[in-house]
Amino acid sequence: MSPARLSYPEALEALESRGRFGIHLGLSRTRALLAELGHPERSFRGALIAGTNGKGSVLALTGAALRAAGYRIGETPKPHLVTYRERLQIDGEPVDPETFATVTGEVLAVADRVARRHGEPTEFELLTAIAFRWFAESGVDLAVVEVGLGGRLDATHAWDGGVAVVTNVSLDHTDRLGLTVEAIAREKAAIIMRGDLAVTGARDPALGIVERRSRRVGAPLVVAPPAPLRGFDRDGIEVELGRLGRVRVGLRGRHQAANVAVADATLDALEAAGIARVNAEQRRAGYAAVRWPGRLELVEVAGREVLLDGAHNPAGAASLAQALDDMAPFLGSGRPTLVLAVMADKDVEGVSRALAGSAYLAGARVIATAPDVERALPPEQLAARWTRATGLSAETIAEPADALDAALGGGGGRGAGSSDGRGGGRGGRGGPVIVAGSLYLVGLARALLLPDPSLQPDPPPFKRESIP
Repeated sequence: MSPARLSYPEALEALESRGRFGIHLGLSRTRALLAELGHPERSFRGALIAGTNGKGSVLALTGAALRAAGYRIGETPKPHLVTYRERLQIDGEPVDPETFATVTGEVLAVADRVARRHGEPTEFELLTAIAFRWFAESGVDLAVVEVGLGGRLDATHAWDGGVAVVTNVSLDHTDRLGLTVEAIAREKAAIIMRGDLAVTGARDPALGIVERRSRRVGAPLVVAPPAPLRGFDRDGIEVELGRLGRVRVGLRGRHQAANVAVADATLDALEAAGIARVNAEQRRAGYAAVRWPGRLELVEVAGREVLLDGAHNPAGAASLAQALDDMAPFLGSGRPTLVLAVMADKDVEGVSRALAGSAYLAGARVIATAPDVERALPPEQLAARWTRATGLSAETIAEPADALDAALGGGGGRGAGSSDGRGGGRGGRGGPVIVAGSLYLVGLARALLLPDPSLQPDPPPFKRESIP
C-alpha cells in the first residue's frame, strides 16, 4: 500500500482513531511494525529510560549535555504539553507538522498488514514506530528515549539502544504494573537486556530487583546515589557531582540532585558503550542550560509569578511541596494560589496530602478545576476529596481558563464555589500562582499564558486519552 498523503490535522485524526484500541501492553505489534518499515531502530543506539518519576528530567539533562557536545540526538519526551509534535524531537526541536504528517502516513501504510497477524497497533505503538522511522531518516547520532508505561511490555522496549536506565520506582499505574513497589520494579527493570550497560537511581526495595535483573542478564550496573546538594536559588540548584566538582543545574527542586546524578552516570555508560563521549566542560554547560517546560517552570505573566509543575502522583507532589518551601525566600510576597487538577485514576488523597505538607502553601487559596479529558476528576469531587484528605478548603471553578483568570486576579470565573460552603473570594491576588496536579492542566495553562507561534496547540478534537 502506498503511503497516504496526509495533512497534519489528518495525521492527528488518524492517530486519535487508534485510541479506540486503548492501551494494550505487548511488543509483538511494535516489532512487526518496525520489521515492515525495515527496522529503522537498528540504525542508531542510545539510552532507554524507565522509572516512576524523573524520566523526563534525566532525558532533558542527558540531552542537553549531548547537544553541548555537538551530537545530533533524537528524543521522545512525554507526555506533550501543547502539541503532539513535542513527543518527537531532534536537537531539542519538535518535528515540523509536514514531516510528522508524512512519516505518519508511511507508518499507517503498513499498519493494516501488521493488524492481520498481530491485531490493531495502538496509538502509542504507532507513535513509537513514527519516532524511530523519523530518527533513522534524519540520521541522528544517537537517541534518548523515554519509556511510556512500565518497561517490560512498553512499545519503546522493542528498541535496545545499549544503555538501560531505571531512574527510581514508586507506586503509580498500579492497575497495570502491580500493587507493590517490587512488582512495578520488575516491570521497569525488564528493559535491561543482555549486552546492555545499566544505570539506576533506585533505592530498596526496588534496587534489589534492578540488581537481580542486571545479574541475570549479565549487564554491568551502576547505582547512582543523589549528588550532594550544595545550594539552591530561584532558578536552579548546585550540586557536588563526582569528578566534575560543584555543578550548576538549571532545573528547580532538590530532587534534581538525584536526576542529575543518574544523567551523569548515563553519559558515562554511553561513553563506555562506545556510543557518545561528553567531556567535563560540555556536561557543565549542558546541565546549566537545561530546560524542562512544565516541570517547576517559573514564569512571569502580567507581573505575576506563575509556577507550572505537572506533579501527578504523591512522589511528584512531595517534590513540588519541598521545592516550594526551598524557593519561598526567592518568591514574591502575597498569598499564594494553587490551581489544581488531578486525573480520577490517580492517588488524589496522596497528592493532596503531599501538597498540603508544604509550609509555603499553608493558608494558600486552592482552586480545583478540570481539563476537558475523560479521566479528569470533576472539580467538585476533587475539592471534596482535597478537604477530606487535608482538612483545608478549596474552591471549584470548572473551566481551567476561568480558574487561571481567577488565580491571576481576574475574578471568580464561572461556577466558583467552595467545598466547605464559604467561597474563596479573591484573596490570592498578588501572590504567586502554582498550577499543578496534571500535565493536561499545565499544558493548557502554558498554551494560554505563554503562546508560542512555533508550538500552536493541536486542532480539536484531538485528545491525549489513550497514550502514556
